[in-house]
Amino acid sequence: MLLAAAILVPGVATLWTAWQKFMAPAAPAPVVLSATALGALVVNLACAYILARHRHGAGSLSKAAFLSARNDAFANVAIIGAGLVTLYTRNGWPDLIVGLAITAMNADAAREVFQAALRERRAGERPSTGQP
Repeated sequence: MLLAAAILVPGVATLWTAWQKFMAPAAPAPVVLSATALGALVVNLACAYILARHRHGAGSLSKAAFLSARNDAFANVAIIGAGLVTLYTRNGWPDLIVGLAITAMNADAAREVFQAALRERRAGERPSTGQP
């Protein structure tokens, strides 16, 4: 359950940054943004591929690891897109919009992990019937 809260931390930081930039969104360096996201995408896709086989049966920690890698890969694709749009528009709004979408995606992942952990906890509290 604590891991679900940890997944929310970057989202809270993003919301704070978005609040500060909302009135005057500054355009990030689009080439650096996209190149960094491309490198991260390769790493996150590899991690998601490795973790995919464990996402359903190995418990909430495996689910959290898979969701984090998968969501980070989706976020990397969105960031690359925002970088490309920013390259042509020189506007900070694409970065801000993608950041808020990533926050929503991470909040949903945190909810899924919390629910899985809660199910595990409830299953561990059930009295044993002595039967397999």
